[in-house]
Amino acid sequence: MDVSLTTWLITIAVTIAFFVFEFFTHVRKPHEPTIGESARWSAFYIGLALLFGVGIGFVSGWGFGGEYFAGYLTEKALSIDNLFVFLLIMTGFAVPRMYQQKVLMIGIVIALIMRAGFIAAGAALIENFSWVFYLFGALLFVLAYQQIKGDHGGNAADNAFVKIARRVLPVDDEFHEDKFTVKKGGKRFVTPLLLCVIAIGFVDLVFALDSIPAIYGLTNEAYIVFTANAFALMGLRQLYFLIGGLLERLVYLSQGLAIILAFIGVKLVFHALHVNEVPFINGGEPLLWVPEIPIWFSLLFIGATITVATIASLAKTRGDAQKAKRDEVDGEKVTVAKDSDDPTRR
Repeated sequence: MDVSLTTWLITIAVTIAFFVFEFFTHVRKPHEPTIGESARWSAFYIGLALLFGVGIGFVSGWGFGGEYFAGYLTEKALSIDNLFVFLLIMTGFAVPRMYQQKVLMIGIVIALIMRAGFIAAGAALIENFSWVFYLFGALLFVLAYQQIKGDHGGNAADNAFVKIARRVLPVDDEFHEDKFTVKKGGKRFVTPLLLCVIAIGFVDLVFALDSIPAIYGLTNEAYIVFTANAFALMGLRQLYFLIGGLLERLVYLSQGLAIILAFIGVKLVFHALHVNEVPFINGGEPLLWVPEIPIWFSLLFIGATITVATIASLAKTRGDAQKAKRDEVDGEKVTVAKDSDDPTRR
């Protein structure tokens, strides 16, 4: 895929423009978005991402188009997992809903910057060292195991970065609208809102380690990696408010992501063996008999896994809610029956 410097510059400029537009039209004035507002903008950004993928297919070929769609689906699923941790952090800091947009916006921008750095580093490693595919594959297996355990690094609202910030910075424990700092008695203090941003920045760093090896298992094209990540993060703020209540119902999301990460890990190891240059494996010669998993199969597998995980999650939580309701009704019936048999209550 031949991407000119001009195309890169235009893509980066348009991405920055979207985030600037978001800030001045939605985030600058603190408010809690309505369901309608969140739904419209979420649909807009998802539609834009799909149109971009179709454009890649027409301009560069549907092989690259398929890589983009597989990468976008994977990054979107991982980003929704990010949202769940963001929700835990917001709850931990008790951030008022009307101020959460600003924190999310900054957190998403930090995430994109960190991922851009990892994308550049990953592209350089892949270009010069084919053994990095083994490393990425092993990392994805570890991350898949952590997803099964639901391990996101402990209490994200009280991580090492936040503890250091509390020791180094003068902290005021009260919110002052959407301000990050406040002046009291001639001294400048940081507010819990800034600590929340620091916590989210740390989580973004951890999640970048998930997302970049995962998408490099689906494509070697840095341009596709960047645009899939950018589109996955665009609209994430609106999606947070749209599916905030649904996040807690996606009980099998971690298991679904674990399966996807493990699958991409296998795909990476197969590719590493197919282009092997490591001297202690087959004498440094490629193992050409090892199959390459085609992108169309990856796309179907990822889409099916996300669908099954979502449907199974909603079915389980609905079943649990119905069971809890039946138990409550049965408990009330037992109480009424006991009361009717108790002569002291007659």
